[in-house]
Amino acid sequence: MKNTQEKNMKNDNLAAIGIGAMIVFIALILVAAVAAAVIIQTAEKLQQNAQSTGDDTTDEMSGKVQVLNVFVADDSSFEVYFRLAAGSDDTSDTDILFQIFCDDGAGGMDRIAGDFGDSAIDPLSGAAAVNTAAAGTGYRTTVSADDGAGDCGPNALFTNNVKATLYLHVVGGGTTYDVLKVNDDSAGAVVV
Repeated sequence: MKNTQEKNMKNDNLAAIGIGAMIVFIALILVAAVAAAVIIQTAEKLQQNAQSTGDDTTDEMSGKVQVLNVFVADDSSFEVYFRLAAGSDDTSDTDILFQIFCDDGAGGMDRIAGDFGDSAIDPLSGAAAVNTAAAGTGYRTTVSADDGAGDCGPNALFTNNVKATLYLHVVGGGTTYDVLKVNDDSAGAVVV
């Protein structure tokens, strides 16, 4: 008898399939990690932008002057009643700037500028004048509208039958404007 041995050789494809599946699995994990990093980075950038925009908006809205009323003080100045917007920080009188623009009656434009430090700011409560305005408190100050080079005072507006625009700016904050129309230039008259 002949001793014949047959050798069966089988190809083992199962190991190759397992290694391929593992490579695909690792590749998916890497792709997911990169995608997660991009999403997290984008979300962080959006949050920082939103925070910055929110802070800027808060500063602009809270650092703002609200005009309560305007009266004629004399021929060349207005008495401005104002308060700081809710949530505002205390603001120095020199950080509240004003500009008045008006038609000079001859087809040109006059511009008067200054700050509230030019005259006292008096609390409406009757307390002594202060150098710093606080939120929630009403104040009054006199704004000169005649600087010698230009005249947007009550008498000039009334005489020329023109309107002026009063802009109030807070340094590092917002801007408010009010249109001034003088129907009566006598002291104490309300400016519309």
